[in-house]
Amino acid sequence: MIKGSFYILLFYFLGELISKLIGGFIPGSVIGMILLFLALYTKVLKPDNVKAVATNITKNMAVFFVPVGVGLMAQFELFSSSLLAVFISITASTVLTIITVALVQERFEKRKGLEK
Repeated sequence: MIKGSFYILLFYFLGELISKLIGGFIPGSVIGMILLFLALYTKVLKPDNVKAVATNITKNMAVFFVPVGVGLMAQFELFSSSLLAVFISITASTVLTIITVALVQERFEKRKGLEK
């Protein structure tokens, strides 16, 4: 478990470092996640090394949303004055995410069907 935590935090740190070097254009957490994915995909890092920690993080995902909820409540006046824009943004991004996931899933299923 400690080894897995180390790897996840290492990739997070590397992502933050790269983000600072490129001027913060892409968030460090996103870069770290991409680096972790690439390490797992290329088998540089074995999935068993991070599986236990990743499972625990996923099971307790609600804890990570608490700071966001508190932040929204602290800025409620600002948030409420732009409620329509926020609603439209959330709706549009949800629809785009669903469409993107569906297209990617369909493509993977076709590719998997061709390999058999």
